[in-house]
Amino acid sequence: MKSQLLCTFASKLNIESSLDDIQDTYKLVYNYIYVLQNKANLDEVYITYNIDTDFIPAIPLINTILVHRKKETNTLYTINALNQMVKDENEGVLDKGFVVDWANYRNSIIVTSTDGTRKLSTRIFQIIELEQN
Repeated sequence: MKSQLLCTFASKLNIESSLDDIQDTYKLVYNYIYVLQNKANLDEVYITYNIDTDFIPAIPLINTILVHRKKETNTLYTINALNQMVKDENEGVLDKGFVVDWANYRNSIIVTSTDGTRKLSTRIFQIIELEQN
């Protein structure tokens, strides 16, 4: 089985419906869902979970992105954001050998926007343990 880490952007008001949508759309693995909260905007939450890639839906869930995780610093990032971070830290040069100082991105989600990279500082809001499948 191959898995992917996804992140669904939601608000505190719709966490329950977002969790229902996630479980209706994907086959979850590892039995945990992590809900992170944006430190700068406490109404924004990011729901992260692992899915079984053998069961990808025809229509993915809205407001959901594929992310990668740097375990040592609890950093979530997209590949596009990683490439932009390298350019930002390496005088505009995309060098696959460049070593990112992940400590600068501890407990955050790094995404791209029209203005470049965005660092969303996070904290754990809730850890949900699912029943064993």
